Amino acid sequence: MMSPPHPVVIDCDPGTDDAIALLLALASPELEVRLVTAVGGNVGLGRTLANARAVVGLSGRAVPVMAGADRPIMGRFAAAAYVHGEDGLGGVALPEGPPAAPGLAADAIRALLRAAVPCSVTLIGIGPATNLGLALATEPALAAQVREIVLMTGAVGEGNVTPAAEFNAWNDPEALAILLQSGCPVTLATLETTAQALCTPARVAALRAQGGGAPLRAACEIMARVPPSARLGGAGHPEHDACAVAWAVAPHLFTTRDVHAGVELAGPSRGRTNIARFRLPGPANARLLEKLDAEGFFALLGERLAALP
Repeated sequence: MMSPPHPVVIDCDPGTDDAIALLLALASPELEVRLVTAVGGNVGLGRTLANARAVVGLSGRAVPVMAGADRPIMGRFAAAAYVHGEDGLGGVALPEGPPAAPGLAADAIRALLRAAVPCSVTLIGIGPATNLGLALATEPALAAQVREIVLMTGAVGEGNVTPAAEFNAWNDPEALAILLQSGCPVTLATLETTAQALCTPARVAALRAQGGGAPLRAACEIMARVPPSARLGGAGHPEHDACAVAWAVAPHLFTTRDVHAGVELAGPSRGRTNIARFRLPGPANARLLEKLDAEGFFALLGERLAALP
């Protein structure tokens, strides 16, 4: 018998890969998506909010979508239109989604946690961590209500936006530091994890062949528009953010390691995640997702998205 779904908040900056991750979350009976919050990142907040609304509308699920921060705790977000297009979805037009819920993301996250029982809510962060960081920084006691924080962020080795840093970590390292120091269980899907979720033309074709409704067709069109990653040899692009959702849905697809993680806040290495895997400088404060069953990952993605009408 399947366990009852557990409540989750999806904090995102759609973004092509966020759109795929959000559809996977909304299609998965293991998760009860209580709230979707948008943050500036891959594109500006106006577009990330509209895209999150459109994806939720496409899924057919009734989930509130709320605007969050349009800038990081320090400085400003830097977009990645060179990957996601000016509209964030690679030029794929989706029907306009339901209107945004009133209020601000950090306030809504705190309210949801206050009403929850201890150790019950999973926070899945697949953009810069500003909204989640603000929520927990302003009411740290709410960490007791958090079951797990799952983040697509960071890298063990070289970054993808600077030699030191991965995009989400670089855009708001202060917020990431708050989460790593919160005392909550934290799980990290880094660039090394997500590189294994390599979306190739052959995998897109296989997903298209599953048929399905408008959500799967839109997902395939979005994936087909993402430029191949030179960092990964041009064979395809990584489905970064869906890895974080896949962990919450199907943890058997991953191997893990307990690590000690921190993030640099200044200088040319700002945003670098320092992840100690073998000789920890102190108690472990995070779980690192290491090996991914890529075939199982894409099978899960196709099965769940094809089930959406």
